[in-house]
Order: sequence, then structure tokens, then C-alpha cells
Amino acid sequence: MKGIGSISMLHVIFLSMTVIGLKNHVTILPPLLKTVGRDGWMSVVLAAFAIFPWLFLLVYIHKKSNQEPISDWLKQKIGKVASSIILYIVAIYLIILAAFTMRETLQWVSTTFLPETPMLVLLIIYTILCILLATTNIQTIAIVNVFVLAGVVVLGFFVAFTNIQVKNYELLRPFFEHGFQPILKGIVYPASGFVELLLILFLQHHIKGRIRWYHFAVMIFILMGLTIGPLNGAIMEFGPDEAAKQRFPAYEEWGLVAIGRFVQHLDFLSIYQWLTGAFIRMGLLLFVVVEILKMSGNRKRIWKTLAPPFFFINLGLFLMNDGLFLKFKGEYLLLATFLFFFILSLVFVIVVFLSNKSSKKFES
Repeated sequence: MKGIGSISMLHVIFLSMTVIGLKNHVTILPPLLKTVGRDGWMSVVLAAFAIFPWLFLLVYIHKKSNQEPISDWLKQKIGKVASSIILYIVAIYLIILAAFTMRETLQWVSTTFLPETPMLVLLIIYTILCILLATTNIQTIAIVNVFVLAGVVVLGFFVAFTNIQVKNYELLRPFFEHGFQPILKGIVYPASGFVELLLILFLQHHIKGRIRWYHFAVMIFILMGLTIGPLNGAIMEFGPDEAAKQRFPAYEEWGLVAIGRFVQHLDFLSIYQWLTGAFIRMGLLLFVVVEILKMSGNRKRIWKTLAPPFFFINLGLFLMNDGLFLKFKGEYLLLATFLFFFILSLVFVIVVFLSNKSSKKFES
């Protein structure tokens, strides 16, 4: 399975920066600021430390599955019916996650840059682009990601350093002003992004070499930085109260970028950052669905099987009121995502234990 079309661990790290980084950089900030306020950075740090032991579960599953495609491994260990139930549940949930990313992205586009453009037109165009990416292969996705991520990283450092002139570091204090209860409550938001590292297991048969624990540790460390950066930036630039009221804090930071008196209004650069990040995130999530459902290489089947449900789930979300969508995403989806991936990892571990027991009985 490995060889042509395989990717290196460096590509995997880059993909995690884009796919999970977009979520932790954008999606989790409003509920985290609303729940924790200025101490949100502590929730991110605690979430990273809390999730660290879980990474060894991923390494254990990766080792015991012999780097085979997860769908084949599950079918071999627990049978066709049980494995199909698990895989279809995962596929449906990933389509829902991709749809929520689409809804959030196009909501931002419509609110900020294209208020007169019909939402349906934007949805059709972006759905076609994401499905086209999902019909390719993992190597194509990884290469596209390297090119777009380079620009995203450069622009990220640009906005961070340019806005130093308007940052008030005193706004980060006092530390723990409301005690530890809000901090502990807020851990689930960054953790809901960190647990998406489990998706790498669904791509393991495309990865050159074994995945080690320190590979996951590097990804967690990078994701922690990608979360704390815009979080603290929003607090230092707007204050914790104002930042908590904003729908897109990471984007609002671009509105303050100015180089002297004549170079201002550079927030159009954020279009590139957000749209490319969302494109890679949705494309990879849908590609994992393609892998799970064994549709790789069959473009006609992908368009017939994957495009309609993805489009209509999106359509349903767009019919939802903006306030209701934000509430559902902040209060339910992030928690549900954390529980879903955490429970899924435990299911895989149980499969490993059951298969080990059955093999020992067979040997005896």
C-alpha cells in the first residue's frame, strides 16, 4: 500500500497545522473567550498536557494495526457488519464536521466581504472545489497544503508582529481572576481540536515509516501555539470583554494592521488564510470519508455518493439562524467532537484487546 502516493511525517505535521490549526485558530476562540476570558491560554496549556497521555493510545493502535488501512483492519478483527457500523458512523460525523466548517467559513465571507452574493452560489462553488480535492490522492492534498500553508504562516507572523504596536500586555493580567473553575470548563474547547489527531490513523497506510509518540507531541505543541497566539492577541488588542463579544476574533485582529499612515486596511489578506485553510480542512475530511468507504480512484462514485449528502447537510445548516448555529457550535458540537474521537480511540483499543485475546486462545 505504501510507496507511490505516500507522504512523509513532515507532510502529516503540515496537514495537522492546516486541518486542525484552522479549527483551533478560528472556531474555538469565541466559546473559549466567552467561557474563560483572559485565562483562556491556561485552558489551552492544560488541555495539551491532559491529552498527552492519550497520544500513546494512538501510537499503540497504530502499532497493533500494523499500519494497515483502518477499515481493513477492523473488518479483519471484528467482522464486516460491526466494522461497517463503526466506519459509517465515522464517515457521517466527518461529513458533518466538514459541513460545519463550510457553514462557518461562508458565514464569515458573506458577513465581511460578499454580503450581496447569494449564499447558494458560494456553497455550490466551494462544494465542487472540496469534492474535487477529495477525488485526488493524499500526495496531491499534501503538496497543495505545503504551498498554501507557506503563505498562511507568513501572513500569520506578519499580523502578529505588525500588531505589536497596539498590544497591551497588561490586559493578560490578573491571572486566574475567576479561579480555576472556568479554566477547567474551557479545556474541552482546545481538546476538541487536539483529539482530531486520531484522523491520522485513517491515513496511516499512506505514511512512510512508523508514527512515533514524539511526532504526535510535536503536533500538539504546534497546535497549542496556533491556539494561544490569536487568543492572547485578541485579548491584548481588544481586551477580554470585547474579544469575547466578537464572532471572529482572529479576523478582527487584521483590522488593526497598519504600517505607518498610508498602508492600512490589509484585512483582505485574511481571505487567503481562511479560505485556503478551510479548503484543505474540508478536502481532507472528505478524503478520509472516501478512504473509509473504499471509493479511492472512483471519481464517478465519489460524486454520486459523497457530493449530495455533503451539499444537503450544508444546505440544512445554512437554513439555521446564525445565532442558533453559533450557540449549537459553541455549546454542543465542540464537546460532541471531543467525546466522539475520544470514545472512538477507546473502541479501537478494545478491538486490539479482543483480537489479542482471541489470538492467544487460538494459539493455546
